Amino acid sequence: MSRPYAVLVLSEDEARAQALSADLTAVGFHVLGACDCHTLVRDAVRLAPVGVVAWIERLDEPALRSLNQLRDTQALPVLLFTSDGDVERLSLALEAGVHGCVVQNYDRSRLRVEWQLARLRFDREGTLRRTLDELRQRFEERKLVDRAKGLLMRATRMSEDEAFRALRRASMQGNRRVGQVSLQLIDAARHGEAVNRAGQLRMLSQRLVKLYALAGAGIEPDDSLERLAQSARRIDDNLAFLGRSLSAPSFGDLLSAVQGTWSQLRPSIETEPRLATLADIDALAQELLEQAERLTAVLEQASAAATLHVINVAGRQRMLSQRLAKQVLLAHLLPGSAGQGALADAVATQKAFEEAQAYLEGLPLADGELRAALASAHQSWVTLLDGAHQAGATQGRVAVARASEILLERLDQLTERYEHSLDRLLV
Repeated sequence: MSRPYAVLVLSEDEARAQALSADLTAVGFHVLGACDCHTLVRDAVRLAPVGVVAWIERLDEPALRSLNQLRDTQALPVLLFTSDGDVERLSLALEAGVHGCVVQNYDRSRLRVEWQLARLRFDREGTLRRTLDELRQRFEERKLVDRAKGLLMRATRMSEDEAFRALRRASMQGNRRVGQVSLQLIDAARHGEAVNRAGQLRMLSQRLVKLYALAGAGIEPDDSLERLAQSARRIDDNLAFLGRSLSAPSFGDLLSAVQGTWSQLRPSIETEPRLATLADIDALAQELLEQAERLTAVLEQASAAATLHVINVAGRQRMLSQRLAKQVLLAHLLPGSAGQGALADAVATQKAFEEAQAYLEGLPLADGELRAALASAHQSWVTLLDGAHQAGATQGRVAVARASEILLERLDQLTERYEHSLDRLLV
């Protein structure tokens, strides 16, 4: 048990320190030791006094600095005796954590009273600080709750009261503060958008090649070129968003890899599309896909929200839809083994898409809109496959181009629906 009068003496003057220690001992203090400004923090940590009694003749910079360091490292009540009557320096001493200050009026008989006053001020400051911290925390939590309510209202069409009740219900179920639940929801929504944006980069890498191939083959060239330019702008926008929102120490290397490959690929797609360069562009796009895949996977793993896996799977379906369309086109536009390899790859892509679709359809969904979106995506997938079977003819390639864009739009809507299913993040 700590003793209420176990103190550390501070003074730069050894004789003054000895005299002060003797006076303190005489009136019932237990002096643990004496130190100077350079060893104050170290000795306070080592000896663990209940406070410091100091005699500092002049409140110079080293003295004030040591008091500030003590306050920041090991806050203790400090009773100061000094001959320094400079009001500005006395004010700095109070800011540095001095709780009792006696100027040019040292009296041994008043040591216990002065010490008790310093202790009372220290305790009162602590109470006020804790009260202020609680008020600040409540204010910050109120802002978090309002923001979380807004997210729920926009995503699920809840009323404000319903959104707050959902937060309260999750708070009671998890035995957490409403503010903590709100922060979790906000973080999950932020991570969800980051996963969705990174996942879009995967899809866009494949869509670029598909559109470049269509334009190079003269299939709906105006629409293909317009969509190609739009896809490039979308990559730029997503990279800018991820650059602003992601932690550079955590994800900067992964994002930089994507940006570096995109800086090589972008000039290539801005030239007039030619089938002769299609294989080279596809190789760069494949590198971009792999890097975006790594970024998306790490972002998903960085969050505790299980819902992000569903967003990732749904978002990956967008990439697979564009990858299949690209591979079907390359199978008929590239010569020899390159075309045959693209056709074999298309079979694997079809299998991956259908396995993921079965996973999504097997999830226990209570949302009728999600069921309808899944059914619509499935029907568009069937239409794309019908076009793929006829891709040996120009009419079939046109069908692939159109069906893949319709399917992409529906998969975009499906992924956004999963992203905005924030009520599931409260479970």
